[in-house]
Amino acid sequence: MKFRPCIDIHNGRVKQIVGGSLADKNSAADENFVSEYDGGYYAALYRDRGLYGGHIIILNPAGSEYYEADRQQAFAALGEFPGGMQIGGGVNDENCTEYLEKGASHVIVTSYVFKNGEISFPRLDRLVSGVGKEHLVLDLSCRKRDGKYFIVTDRWQNFTDMEVTAENILMLKGYCSEFLIHAVDAEGKQKGIERGVASLMGDTPGITATYAGGIGSFDDLDTLRELGKGRIDFTVGSALDIFGGSLDFEKVCRYPEKNL
Repeated sequence: MKFRPCIDIHNGRVKQIVGGSLADKNSAADENFVSEYDGGYYAALYRDRGLYGGHIIILNPAGSEYYEADRQQAFAALGEFPGGMQIGGGVNDENCTEYLEKGASHVIVTSYVFKNGEISFPRLDRLVSGVGKEHLVLDLSCRKRDGKYFIVTDRWQNFTDMEVTAENILMLKGYCSEFLIHAVDAEGKQKGIERGVASLMGDTPGITATYAGGIGSFDDLDTLRELGKGRIDFTVGSALDIFGGSLDFEKVCRYPEKNL
């Protein structure tokens, strides 16, 4: 169980938002925190503490007036911590290698692969050909519908027809090195983890995966450790004091060591 830090970029700024509020119209989102620092500042912070494997997420879509500003923030972060962070948001078969060249260890993909509500294996194959499965992370961020968890795309706004199950995760494992799973309904709310998602991840054997969404206390981390059987990594965003929350960043960094 490792701590994987994050840098979320929206409208050209490092932010923490309520995940389910993100909308393309007017580039809107409910904001928990807007930083005065850039992506490079946070990447250097993580680098100095040896926090490898965190993720940078570009939240505006390609074509947005803010997209290039987001990318510049991301490039600044990658430049401060080459080989130390993953990047997602608008990644496709045409730009995936660019991010590796800029210093990303992995690219994170959802919407390009799950297009029009369905998985596209030809697109997935092109990504694997472009960067290799060892550099590919599949983001299976999900929301609950009719009592089941389904992958959502396009900044978590659109449901796909693929349910997040152990069987589907293990099938997709053949195409990537690890998974990032945001429990979108809990994302940014600091009101506890999505227990069903955490249990599903913990019950799926042989995967490398990071859980995100709702962590607001060390009790939540204890719960995740239990449900994830100690093998699921975690990320914390809005709850950290470096993002305006109450959880001590340094103590969160040390949490996995405490529970070895």
